[in-house]
Amino acid sequence: MKLKSLIFFFVLIIHSIKAQYYNLPNDYFFSLFTEKKLAELSDDIHTNLKPYIPFFSKKYIYLTDSHSLYKNNSISKFIFLNHAIKIESPNEKFKLQLDPILNLEIGNDFADSLNNKLYTNTRGFIGSGQVGDKIYFESMFVENQSFFPNYINSNNKLNLVIPGQGRWKSFNGSGYDYAFSSGFVSIQASKNINIQFGHGKHKIGAGYRSLLLSDNSFNYPYARFTHQWFKGKIQYSNIYAVLMNLVPASIILTPNTERLFQKKAASFHYLSLNIIKSINLGFFQGTMWQVGDNKNKQNLSWQYFNPIIYSNLVTYNLNNTNNVLIGSEIKIKLSNKLNTYGQIMLDDLTDTSKIGKSWGYQMGLNYFDVLGIKNLFFQIEYNAVKGSSYKSPINIFSDQSFTHYNQTLSINPGIGTELVAITDYKWKRFFWSMKYNYFIKEINLKNYSVTTSFNSKIGYLINPSYNLNFSIGINYRLQNFYNFNVLNNQTNYVYFTLKTNLYNIYYDF
Repeated sequence: MKLKSLIFFFVLIIHSIKAQYYNLPNDYFFSLFTEKKLAELSDDIHTNLKPYIPFFSKKYIYLTDSHSLYKNNSISKFIFLNHAIKIESPNEKFKLQLDPILNLEIGNDFADSLNNKLYTNTRGFIGSGQVGDKIYFESMFVENQSFFPNYINSNNKLNLVIPGQGRWKSFNGSGYDYAFSSGFVSIQASKNINIQFGHGKHKIGAGYRSLLLSDNSFNYPYARFTHQWFKGKIQYSNIYAVLMNLVPASIILTPNTERLFQKKAASFHYLSLNIIKSINLGFFQGTMWQVGDNKNKQNLSWQYFNPIIYSNLVTYNLNNTNNVLIGSEIKIKLSNKLNTYGQIMLDDLTDTSKIGKSWGYQMGLNYFDVLGIKNLFFQIEYNAVKGSSYKSPINIFSDQSFTHYNQTLSINPGIGTELVAITDYKWKRFFWSMKYNYFIKEINLKNYSVTTSFNSKIGYLINPSYNLNFSIGINYRLQNFYNFNVLNNQTNYVYFTLKTNLYNIYYDF
């Protein structure tokens, strides 16, 4: 009887509201409606640093259309529209929403002669809330067991991590057991200043990839300070983070204890300028500071806390042991439906690298409602990264590369050139998406590989509040190696999944 009363209580507190966007860097396809709405606005808002800060403009929060196929009763809304649990105080000074996270996926790689079973079983939760009109918080935890296609297996064993999801333990022989969490608190200190503390990640740029700072790697502890000035035309952010190299933190290992890994501090500065309503310019500086000593203690200078962009470039240049990387980007709004964008990244312009100078660039185009077809989206993007970009400065023993948990903090595939083409179409609750990648990876001056991948899926959106959906898809991948003796690698993975797509996982490498 008590259980029935509890269920009845939760059903009653769920209101007939529109679905609210969680604020972590969201799944690419889930966020397309938000990006479309932001592209249509003429306001001075900044869209190239994610997660957004809703306190600066409520237009950062996407509210879905309530066109959904449900009957006008609480049970239908609970299943098809609302958050699983939503609580609000009578004066609306406190708000809390909780939702499940799951991924029940099963599939088969028809290119695998061993016919290994492949599946993922993910369980977890995500919640967010607001206290008054100044404090927002968010938290997520997931537990996973997976059996992956061969190319992901190889990556897991080489890098000791699941892409974007942290370290793993062996599960039933060839499987993986892994868990991760994230969360942050956002405080609006004044009308123009926001402060965040948390454990998560960020993304800079309008593209599918980012050459500057991406949500490709694992979560990390951070503090973020963001300012907006001149009626929102200027936004400036400082992010201070603690990252990890997956090597022992000290020379002497204590027996029978969990390993401690080597820490390194990072600082990122990003300046966003809305020159006019159709042109945005962004400027970036990242600095990877020296790692901890043999007792894992970091001796940071005062310059680590220096908030002024490009000042570390003047002090250390691009080839110092305190590894500095700089970049800039542009986004041009050609119309309410069409925009183009680009990035340039500079790491090391000396000639000491055997491969070449370290720099990169990106060019891309976003097109919403293609040819007047509502909710048809197309994006094409070209990325090129040269030399030994993101690597440690030369002639040092510690690792000050732009990496965290053995993954780059920026573009996922690595050194080389890539073409990405993406199409997505939504009709009511049905969706179809396609992504094509063509990547040429530089191994050295003579050796390289070419990877072609195609991922397409069709599905149905069950609940837009937390993007619960069912889909059927195929992931085709072919990797050819040239000028060295390695077998080509092919994947024909067909899968069925029931999933809450809320955050990006990049398996297209």
